[in-house]
Amino acid sequence: MTTEIYLDGNATTAVLPAAIAAAADAMGQRYGNPSSSHGTGLKAKAVLDQARACALRLLGVGDGRLMFNSGATEGIQTAVLSALVALRERRERGEAIGSLLVYGATEHKAVPESLAHWNRLLGLNLTLHKLPVDHDGAHDLAQLRALAPQAALVCTMAANNETGIITDLAAISALLAETGSQAYWLVDCVQALGKLDLNLAATRIDYAPFSGHKLYAPKGVGMLYVRAGAPFTPLIMGGGQEGGQRSGTENMAGIAALGAVLAALEQGDTFRSHHQLASFRARLADSLRAALPGVVFNHPFDKSLPTTLNFSVPGLTSRELMDVFDAAHVRVSSGSACSAAKAAPSYVLDAMQAPLWRSAGAIRMSFGPLADEATIADACRRIERCGAALRASCLIPSERTAVPHDGLLQLGVEGACSWLVLDAASRSCIVIDPLPDMIGRIESYVRCQNYQVQAIVTTLPDADRAQLAGALGRHFDVHAATDAYGWPASAAGAIQIGAHALASVADGASRHYLLGAIGLAPQSVRFAFCAQPALDVLRPLTCAQTLLCPTRDEHNQFCLGMAEPATATAQAEPPLQLDSAALDAFLQAHPDAQLIDVREPYEFAATIAPGPAGRSARSVPLSRLAEHASSWLQDASVPLVFFCRSGNRSLKAAQCLRRLGHRQAYSLGGGLALAPMALAA
Repeated sequence: MTTEIYLDGNATTAVLPAAIAAAADAMGQRYGNPSSSHGTGLKAKAVLDQARACALRLLGVGDGRLMFNSGATEGIQTAVLSALVALRERRERGEAIGSLLVYGATEHKAVPESLAHWNRLLGLNLTLHKLPVDHDGAHDLAQLRALAPQAALVCTMAANNETGIITDLAAISALLAETGSQAYWLVDCVQALGKLDLNLAATRIDYAPFSGHKLYAPKGVGMLYVRAGAPFTPLIMGGGQEGGQRSGTENMAGIAALGAVLAALEQGDTFRSHHQLASFRARLADSLRAALPGVVFNHPFDKSLPTTLNFSVPGLTSRELMDVFDAAHVRVSSGSACSAAKAAPSYVLDAMQAPLWRSAGAIRMSFGPLADEATIADACRRIERCGAALRASCLIPSERTAVPHDGLLQLGVEGACSWLVLDAASRSCIVIDPLPDMIGRIESYVRCQNYQVQAIVTTLPDADRAQLAGALGRHFDVHAATDAYGWPASAAGAIQIGAHALASVADGASRHYLLGAIGLAPQSVRFAFCAQPALDVLRPLTCAQTLLCPTRDEHNQFCLGMAEPATATAQAEPPLQLDSAALDAFLQAHPDAQLIDVREPYEFAATIAPGPAGRSARSVPLSRLAEHASSWLQDASVPLVFFCRSGNRSLKAAQCLRRLGHRQAYSLGGGLALAPMALAA
C-alpha cells in the first residue's frame, strides 16, 4: 500500500494518538456535563480543569484569562469585538481612542474581515489601515511608529501561515511603549503553538487566539488568551459556561484531546526540537533545488518557522506543481488552505513585493513537529521523482532531449486554444493559433522535443505569430515568405507533415485548416481547425468522422463532431459516472474495458500507485483527447473508463466522448481522491 506524505501541516494536522484516546475517553467514560454537580459531571470537569491548568502553564497566562472555544476564527472575532466595544464606550465617555485599526498586510483574512465587520456593526467608522511589510515579510516598523499615536487597535501575527515568517513581537512591543500608544494589541498565535516559546503575561499582548487542529488536536477546538485588565465582551451569551466568558456546553471531546496535546508539549519528549525540524527543512530544500532548476524560496529561512517552505519555480504554475506532487502522494498546498480553491496570486507574497510569477505559482510545503526521519527521506525521494516527471514532460529544463510525440496537442488558457500537429519521425510540427500566454510553453516544448516548426499559422490575420517565431530561434525559419495567416508561400495546396498533410481553406476574413492523409480526400480528413465552426463551408470538404477542433473552447468541449447529432432512441443512456464501489463489478463484467488516466503526462509519470482496482491504465491527458477520440470512435463498443485525481477532468472527457457518440464512456466519480486505498494505492 502506498503511503501518503503529508506536507500541509500549516493547514491542519493529523490527530495525535494520545489525543484520539483522550477524546474517546471523554465521549465514552467521562461524558458528563462539566457544569453538573454530580459525580459524572465532576469527572468531566476534572478533565476540563486539567487541560486549562496545563495551558495556563505552557502559555504563561499569569493573571490573564484563558477560555476554550471553537478555534482561531472565533477567538479573533471575540478579541476584535471586545476591543471595539471598549473603544466605543471610551469614545462615548469623551476619551481619545485613535482613528485607525491597523493590521499587517500578511495577516490571515480572518483579521481584516473581522475588523471590517464589527467596525461597521458597532458604528465606529474607524479607518482600516494595512501595515506594509518588506521583501522578507517583516512589518514596516517605521510606518507603525508613525501610526501608533493614531492607532486604536493593532493586529499582527506571531508567525505567518503561508511563509512561516516570524514577527519581531519584542520590537513591536517596544515601539508601542516608546510612542505611548494606547492601542489594544491582538496577536494571532495560531502557527506559534508548539513552535515558539510563549510567555504571554510577560508581554504587552492583549489578545492571542489559538487553534487546536494546527498542532495535532481535532478541528473545532481552540483557546483565547486575554491579558489581565484588557477589556472583554463575550461573543456568545447563554448559560455562563467558561466563567461567563463563552457560553455553550463545552466541547469536552475536543478539550480533552487538546489537553493531551498540551500535556505532551509540556512533557517535552513527543515533538522534535527546533534543530531537528530545521535540519528536515534543509533536506527538503536541497531536494527541491536538485529536482526543480531555478526554484526560488519566498522567505528567509533564518527568519521563519523551521517547519515551513514556500517556493516558486520559473515557468510552472502552482496548479501544475500541486498536481505532480499529488500524483506522487505528496500533499502540499498553494498558499493558505482557506483560499486554495481561488485561482489568484498569494496576497501574502504580493504584500512582500514578490514578482507575479512567484506569487501566482507559489507552493507551501509544511510539516508539524511530529515529523520523522523516514517521512522526510521518503519525501525527498518523491520530490526527485516529481522533478524527473516534469523534465520528461518538457516543463522544466533537461540536458536530454525528450522522446518525441506524434499526433495532436491542445494547449488552452481562459477559453482559447493553441494546437500543435506533431510528427515524431521527421521531428517536425505545425503550430496553429499560438496564444500569447502559451508562447513560453510552446517554445519550451519545441526545444525539448527538438522539433523543426514547419509553419505557424493562424485562423485570423495578423494574429500573435511574431512573438513565437522570434522565440523559436533555429527551430523556425523566420525569413520564409508567408501570407497574413502565416501560410508559407512555398506550400502549394498543402503542407506535408509525416504521413499527413495540412490544407488551408479560405472563409472570408478567416481561415480553416484540414488535417488528414496526403491528398486530403474528404473521407480521410480527421481534423478541421477553425475559429468558429462553419459547417456550410467545411461539410463538403470533410466526412462524418471528422472532428472540429476550435480555437475557442470556453465550455471545455475539446472537440466537436461534424456529424449531425444522433436521433434519440428508446434505449436508455448508461450512467455517465461510476463510483469506486461499482468499479470492480463493472470491470469484471467488461474485461475489455480500458482505463484512461486523463491527468497530464507529468502526473502520470510521477504516480507511484497502480490505477483503480489495481489495473494498469493508459495515459491520455486532456491535451491529447481530440487525437485519441478520433481513434476511439472507430470502435465505440469498447468501454472507456476515464479517471483523474478528483473526477472533474475525467467527467469532461467522458462527456466529450458521449457527445461525439461513444455511449460506453464513463468517469470515475470522485476520482482517485475518494477511491478506497485498495483502489488508489
